[in-house]
Amino acid sequence: MHQSPPVKRARWRDIDWIVDLVTATVAPTALGAWLVPDERRRPAVLAGAARIWVEHALLFGDAFLLTDGAAATVWFHRYRPIPPPSRYGERIKDACGGHADRFRRLDRALGACHPQEPHNHLAILAAPPDTERASQAAAVLAGSHRLMDTFGLPIYADLYSDADRWLYQRLGYRRHHQLVRPDGPRVDLLWRPASPRRINTTPSAGPCPDQQLSGHAMTPG
Repeated sequence: MHQSPPVKRARWRDIDWIVDLVTATVAPTALGAWLVPDERRRPAVLAGAARIWVEHALLFGDAFLLTDGAAATVWFHRYRPIPPPSRYGERIKDACGGHADRFRRLDRALGACHPQEPHNHLAILAAPPDTERASQAAAVLAGSHRLMDTFGLPIYADLYSDADRWLYQRLGYRRHHQLVRPDGPRVDLLWRPASPRRINTTPSAGPCPDQQLSGHAMTPG
């Protein structure tokens, strides 16, 4: 019987690998194309932005890797306020150049939607497209849940691709809000209660109507 590779908690030495996974996951998506229309520069720009947030997650959250390195999850512990990344404005400009404004707009839009009560934030499921992607994504997310659920908190997640919708639904996530753009990318913001008995519980949130990224702002808010 096949067994999924176990999940390990990422360390600082794993940052480069996780950044590569995030980049390979986001680059082919509509959101990746909107953030960095220049296809040639897209991987380098996305990697620069991803590094800022993966480093921040290891300070104020967690990241988990399949032990074979095929997929990862990046989390923030939002049971108390957390600061933005150090020198964020300067670093995002250096990393993204002329594309920085789109990253900032996405940041602001996502940040406006965060629930007010304590939760763990799944910022990204990084599982690059290949023939084993579905099983890798399922394994890393299920393994991450086994560890994150020990906090006894609900989970809030950013969903950037329809490819994983079935997986999130199977694991008890429901749509909380949606960010949309007329010309392509959509980000679904999902909620998973801490207890399966509260699967229909709706979180209290700040003012976050369905928004368009073109009017606001790859990064967790």
